[in-house]
Amino acid sequence: MKQTLFKTRILNVTQLDLNQSLQSEEYQVCMKDLKNQIRDLTFLAKAKDRPILIVFEGWDAAGKGGAIRRLTSEIDPRLFEVHNISAPNGDEIQHHYLWRFWNRIPKKGHVGIFDRSYYGRVLVERVEGFATDVEWSRAYEEIFLFEEQLQSFGTIIIKFWLHISSDEQLARFEMRKNDPLKRWKLTEEDWRNRDKWHLYEDAANEMFQKTDSPKAPWHLVPANDKYFARVMVLDAVKKRLEEELR
Repeated sequence: MKQTLFKTRILNVTQLDLNQSLQSEEYQVCMKDLKNQIRDLTFLAKAKDRPILIVFEGWDAAGKGGAIRRLTSEIDPRLFEVHNISAPNGDEIQHHYLWRFWNRIPKKGHVGIFDRSYYGRVLVERVEGFATDVEWSRAYEEIFLFEEQLQSFGTIIIKFWLHISSDEQLARFEMRKNDPLKRWKLTEEDWRNRDKWHLYEDAANEMFQKTDSPKAPWHLVPANDKYFARVMVLDAVKKRLEEELR
């Protein structure tokens, strides 16, 4: 690849270079190689009884779903499960907010993928006022301890934030609005959230600073170019699994 992915780890979205991109031919070559390596590494994790938890956060329309589909395309379907996280239901809201995530953590040798996650406590719940200042402020330590317990069990944790510009998000929203096959993805809430862009950006940056750790690192992915973002995600997963398993 022409780019060196993750040459410098960045934990502030304002410092990301959103102009990074890949050409189609280079993208195809990289993806084929990365998918094959990730497939083999998940079989190795199965043999070693190591659970893998992969967390995806980021802006609406940033490409989380597309990255997840490419990541899982060559993994044995018996070994992974994707959890699309939305607002808690009536039963879940009666429990501690981490309860529903404890019920979804991957078992030994399996891969669990959260499309949105327990980090909603310090993102959407913070910004929209669904959690009090006391509740979301103490959540940083609660989440740190939650991940620490998973690590003690042997879980490999990989966390992603897919970042796009406000202009790119608007362009993708307009494309969805005009596409009958994708219109269902766009809600009034998505449009309203754009008005709080800077509040979400501030919440995200604080989240990275307070919940990044050597064993549960955040990877901030410039995602204006979908090809670049997908390769960056798979490259990070491959490298992290190699560090833990070999």
